[in-house]
Amino acid sequence: MPTKKPNKSEEIIGKIFKDSELAYGLREFEGVDIFSVLEITEEERGRYYLRDLKTGKNRFVYDEKKESGKPEEIVRQLWLHKLNKHYKYPLDRMDTEKDIHFGREIHNKAVDIVVYKQNKVTPYILIEVKAPTESKGIEQMKGYLNAEGAEIGVWGNGTKRVILYRFYPREFNDTLPDLPNADQTIDDLLEAKKTYYDYTTTKINLKEAIDSMQELVLANAGVDVFNEVFKLIYAKLYDESEAQLRPDKEVFFRKYRDLSKTYNTINDLFKKAIKKWPGTFYEQENISLSPDHLSIVVGELERTRLFGSDLSIIDEAFEYLIPEVAKGKKGQYFTPRHVITMAVKMLDPKPGEYVIDPAAGSGGFLINAMYSVKDKHLNGFEEAMREYAKEYIWGIDFADEISKTSRALMLVAGDGRSHLFKLNSLDPREWQGEEAQLLDARSKLQTRLLPLGNSADNAENKKTFHYMNFDVLLTNPPFAGEIKDHGLLRQYFFGKKRGKLVNKIERHILFIERTLDMLRPSGRMAIVLPQGVLNNTNMEYVREYLFDKARILAVVGLHGNTFKPHTGTKTSVLFLQKWGEEAGESQADYPIFMAVSKKGGKDNSGDYAYKKDATGNYVHDTKGRKVLDHDLDEIADGFLKFAKEQKFSF
Repeated sequence: MPTKKPNKSEEIIGKIFKDSELAYGLREFEGVDIFSVLEITEEERGRYYLRDLKTGKNRFVYDEKKESGKPEEIVRQLWLHKLNKHYKYPLDRMDTEKDIHFGREIHNKAVDIVVYKQNKVTPYILIEVKAPTESKGIEQMKGYLNAEGAEIGVWGNGTKRVILYRFYPREFNDTLPDLPNADQTIDDLLEAKKTYYDYTTTKINLKEAIDSMQELVLANAGVDVFNEVFKLIYAKLYDESEAQLRPDKEVFFRKYRDLSKTYNTINDLFKKAIKKWPGTFYEQENISLSPDHLSIVVGELERTRLFGSDLSIIDEAFEYLIPEVAKGKKGQYFTPRHVITMAVKMLDPKPGEYVIDPAAGSGGFLINAMYSVKDKHLNGFEEAMREYAKEYIWGIDFADEISKTSRALMLVAGDGRSHLFKLNSLDPREWQGEEAQLLDARSKLQTRLLPLGNSADNAENKKTFHYMNFDVLLTNPPFAGEIKDHGLLRQYFFGKKRGKLVNKIERHILFIERTLDMLRPSGRMAIVLPQGVLNNTNMEYVREYLFDKARILAVVGLHGNTFKPHTGTKTSVLFLQKWGEEAGESQADYPIFMAVSKKGGKDNSGDYAYKKDATGNYVHDTKGRKVLDHDLDEIADGFLKFAKEQKFSF
């Protein structure tokens, strides 16, 4: 199929935004046919001009010789188009580059666009899209609104947007989810009903929305930010799930004109969510934000649709929220989705196979396994996937915040009843107790115990949960920390050396033993480990243990940037298949698939790196998302070819 040749406007805009994406992105205008709206002509050799939608005059936008342009002019014209065609404001009620008056003085910087009230004199909406940072942009816009007496201010850099509402002189206790149309009042906007389908095509970055919420209020609200945001996400998930069942599909999670109505409505949704999905919050909990603060936060969050969202976007938001005490200080880092995808693709879980992650984190491995089974084995049927997940997907994590996160992501994925437990995988002693949560976890996990040779062994295993019966295990265990608890060390082969109890051992070493014990004979697993386990001479005893217990299927060395910015630790993914019952099976020589990733999908700062085409523009997938620049898909394909040649039996 021939490649479509870009028109001149498309080519010039691509050059202008090549190095300006973060400062002047075009996300705000998704759905707009940009290259039809903007009329770019070459008036002088190599110098390009853009027709101003307001005045009809030509404005300079790009010098081909100097390779320099004015991305802000592109953004300004697109805003004029959107205000006129989408929000229905006449062009004669708009002005551009308006000087800002502070008392008798004229500010030396003009606001990009002003929309006047119907009298065409009083400023109503101010739009500023050039501020480089959110905090600077919001404060600058507040000053503009105060100086001009305008009610609404839009700050945006193309990738983030905040709409400030100045409803009292010099008071900014509010934000709006959108701009009012020309025939609407602000009250009309806030009281208008919204349906589930109004958010179908909304693409808001949840991490950026939370970042804006922090900037506007959360940082100074005196609350636990993670818990309060999580309560709101829980309430919104409930509202979206119920909206699909309501006759008119109306959503109630939104800002209302009356602040107390906003609080009462959303707190009620939160309370109902607790009842529908118990085990994450206590029934007596309420939203702790004040009505004023909640109203601001809701304005940022209501535009985000969670069900049906790209889970990597939501995962990234939770990663941003999880406090350091729950991740970095315990060596527990969220696994990038492209690493997860590679591992799941290589192990290929199937219907009827029980899958577990004993360090589940945000549930990334489990969710990816669900979708892999759906796409490869269940003909893409959502309902079949949910039925599969209810029985076959299991997860354990000891951190309260992270176990909440995995439950929420499972809800987003469409399954709220999976086997996700807040437990310490390494120490089943802590699974004992009469609390309802522990009784429920034990009862369910006992169904996944490995049948042993006699009743005495089975009775002991029922108490210790030592040997389990899972088909597939995928995990990225915590690296940091040493285990010194002698009672715990006694439970492990690695807790003893030459018959004597060791004083301490690294946590991930115990995880290696624990994960193998969770697998049935011939079960398979992928585990992320520090490379030192596979390379260092003092780790030889661990490698000997692995050779004795399992067949090494593959070793994939990950790029050094993979887990940045959290850690630069060099890691590998180890793929194993536990030996079956055949005597002497572990003694035969066999080939091992080995690969090293040269493209990790991140740069040296830990920011995601995306593929670009020959002209320097970003490559997008069929859903319009930028494509990560990594090579793990090719590595997975190489392993599958190798596995077929070796006739692996899974």
